[in-house]
Amino acid sequence: MDPEVLREPEKSLSLSLIMTIIRCMLNIWGVILYLRLPWITAQAGIGMTWVIILLSSTITGITGLSTSAIATNGKVKGGGTYFLISRSLGPELGGSIGLIFAFANAVAVAMHTVGFAETVTDLMREHGAVMVDKTNDIRIIGIITVTLLLGISMAGMAWESKAQVLFFLVIMVSFASYIVGTIMPASLEKQAKGFFSYNAGIFAANFVPNWRGPEGSFFGMFSIFFPSATGILAGANISGDLKNPTIAIPRGTLLAIFWTTFSYLVISATVGSCVVRDASGSLNDTLLPSTSMDSCVGLACQYGWDFTECINNKTCTYGISNYYQSLSMVSAFAPLITAGIFGATLSSALACLVSAPKVFQCLCKDHLYPLIGFFGKGYGKNDEPLRAYLLTYIIAACFVIIAELNAIAPIISNFYLCSYSLINFSCFHASITNSPGWRPSFRFYSKWLSLLCAIICVVIMFLLTWWAALIAIGVVVFLLGYTLYKKPDVNWGSSLQASSYNLALNHCVGLNLVEDHVKNYRPQCLVLTGPPSSRPALLDLVNCFTKNLSMMMCGNVVTADSSPSTLEKASSNSHISWLNQRKIKSFYRGVVASDLRCGVNMLLQGAGLGRIKPNVLLMGFKKDWRSDPSLATHNYIEILHDAFDLQYGVCVLRMKEGLDVSNPPQDRTTLTPSLPPPLFEQAQHVCTPQLTTVFQKKQGKKTIDVYWLCDDGGLTLLLPYLLTRRKRWARCKVRVFVGGEADKKDEQKEEVLSLIKRFRLGFQDVEVISDIYQNPQPVNVHHFENMIGRFRVDTNPKQDSDSDPTRQQEAPWMITKQDLERNMAKSLRQIRLNEVLLDYSRDAALIVITMPVGRRDGCPSSLYLAWLDVLSRDLRAPVLMVRGNQESVLTFYCQ
Repeated sequence: MDPEVLREPEKSLSLSLIMTIIRCMLNIWGVILYLRLPWITAQAGIGMTWVIILLSSTITGITGLSTSAIATNGKVKGGGTYFLISRSLGPELGGSIGLIFAFANAVAVAMHTVGFAETVTDLMREHGAVMVDKTNDIRIIGIITVTLLLGISMAGMAWESKAQVLFFLVIMVSFASYIVGTIMPASLEKQAKGFFSYNAGIFAANFVPNWRGPEGSFFGMFSIFFPSATGILAGANISGDLKNPTIAIPRGTLLAIFWTTFSYLVISATVGSCVVRDASGSLNDTLLPSTSMDSCVGLACQYGWDFTECINNKTCTYGISNYYQSLSMVSAFAPLITAGIFGATLSSALACLVSAPKVFQCLCKDHLYPLIGFFGKGYGKNDEPLRAYLLTYIIAACFVIIAELNAIAPIISNFYLCSYSLINFSCFHASITNSPGWRPSFRFYSKWLSLLCAIICVVIMFLLTWWAALIAIGVVVFLLGYTLYKKPDVNWGSSLQASSYNLALNHCVGLNLVEDHVKNYRPQCLVLTGPPSSRPALLDLVNCFTKNLSMMMCGNVVTADSSPSTLEKASSNSHISWLNQRKIKSFYRGVVASDLRCGVNMLLQGAGLGRIKPNVLLMGFKKDWRSDPSLATHNYIEILHDAFDLQYGVCVLRMKEGLDVSNPPQDRTTLTPSLPPPLFEQAQHVCTPQLTTVFQKKQGKKTIDVYWLCDDGGLTLLLPYLLTRRKRWARCKVRVFVGGEADKKDEQKEEVLSLIKRFRLGFQDVEVISDIYQNPQPVNVHHFENMIGRFRVDTNPKQDSDSDPTRQQEAPWMITKQDLERNMAKSLRQIRLNEVLLDYSRDAALIVITMPVGRRDGCPSSLYLAWLDVLSRDLRAPVLMVRGNQESVLTFYCQ
């Protein structure tokens, strides 16, 4: 292979690494280095200044390690800091911090531009040139400068990169000029301004703090200095333009932090060893022979200078406490320092002006927030965010008008600290989730160190400016709340998702150690819906008493041979999408089985996780059972029996208009018949409309009629109570009907009321029906006989049907005369109950009634289904037939 081809990746890596280092160092070597570091040294002293520098570098260094870990855990695209945080922590925190960081970069443009304008204004004043006054001159020059920088940045990355290299060379030359200047003998002009070259006495005097002015405190100085250390993300912010970001970002960022920290320490130590705090700048202030040393104030007295008057009057204009251009004064050639200031301020401003729009563009393209997508449009082959450039320009211009560097710097500090806190927390959070997807190639980081740094950042935010910290955190919380409410349709595999899984898993496993208790009973529902969109009314009713309370699982049985396409049908995500669109909190489980009963049995036994598993089966009433094949009727009833055997409570919903809303093209006789055919066929939900059902509407002042006909554990009473806790059912009145004797109606009513009161259900209306055990009308009995006529079979009267195992095995749905006689009392009771329902509950919003149970060996399946049919027929209100598993779900005990 051609050696040049092999060397091509190395060239790309070297170029990306150099580009990252230069950009980070230029962004760190900003306005604070040249114009405020000597002043901070005078305020805090060399010792405390080193603490400020090292604390800042520690924060940025740990953040650099966290950034490196996140950046090497996969491909890094455009968007820099926002991309790193959002893809790690998710859109909720990523979006909020992305906006804050883009805003901080826009304000940083103003800070560096004001520093540049301040230097230009000082040079103009030294030469007697003034446009208006100092403040307005800074504003005018600042606006012009930002406008020119905007033109350079919009010209494209090529021009911007070339300008950055030029600025870097200028800064290096200015450093060399400064170091040479510190070792050169001091001229009289420089001595008058407080420079006396290296001196142990000056070092000792300047080593301790000398706080002055309103900013005179450790954290006051820290808030002004910290923005100078925040350029560490400049490389990450252009991650989309780097050839090898996963290697260039870690190496370039950490190297930049090391060398810039070293340079800050050297400059603070050297300027503090050469320049006194106060000087007048007047050559006439030399110490006269007649002047007593006792009356001379200040360290300069030892070197033959008397600055007593300006020190006492606080009018000194030179010295590192007063003169922001002290590095220029010390330098061997002052114009080189001025050029360095220009290079540092303009390069940092340019870097921020480039990074802010790119971060904002990436945020806009993710569509997390409304009304900002306009600014995300890109132009040209490099997709340059010209609109975002203009927005950044406007923000920067507004802050340039402040024209005070010491006022702008603390504002930025809080936003950067907030960003760094989130970056470190992202690294920590991704580490503790133990997600297999967290595999950063950069190993030199510590999750606990990242957490500590995140906490320190938040603490320092409040120590700097508590109200600014509250504003920054308030903005994050507001944007976080908005994103949580809107739930953007994105999936980035964030650590929050991994954490949610861990939390859910640990809690589910933890529940295994907790025994069930009646006070903690919740109806956890397995709903046989088929494709959920085919039976929205059934889902809406169940959702009324499970939402935010208990588990709901939609079950779908696809009756076909197992194949990849069939399995895909059963587990299609379109069902979950439909449920989410309808805002129903439910799981979905699809299975493939040879027949309906087998599939439902799989769901009954296999659904759920640990103690989070269904305990109530809900299904629709089989309305067309008489026209369907007899085996379908039998299988439907066998599902009920299977549920009872597995200790499930069972509910069957019947509505006059039916439950099914789909129109399957298949032949109905070929489908499994537990519910109308579409229950067990796959439906397409991409364009399925969201139909409104009666259970989604407010029920007003109607009634929920509960027919509590036997003690099934209390499920028949509990479900109506849960319904009344919902807004749409809250105004409904619950009426409880029980059977009783005519001569004991009052006593029985009081007993039931007392029991309901002890259960704390709040039901006040109880009615004892004494005629519930009367014989039904002959016409209704005749209708019932016609209903089961198809399933009647004639047998030898002398031969008991129980002794005919062949019939039971081959046709268990057939009804003999003996079966009718054995179950005559129950049959008449269901017919009579229907008459009672028609009399008392014609206008109810919902009827809840205890479901009859037929013994598997003593009641043919068709007879049992006929009971359910005759019980609930011809009723306008939806009928929910409920039967608990005889385990108590209500208690009046407090223990």
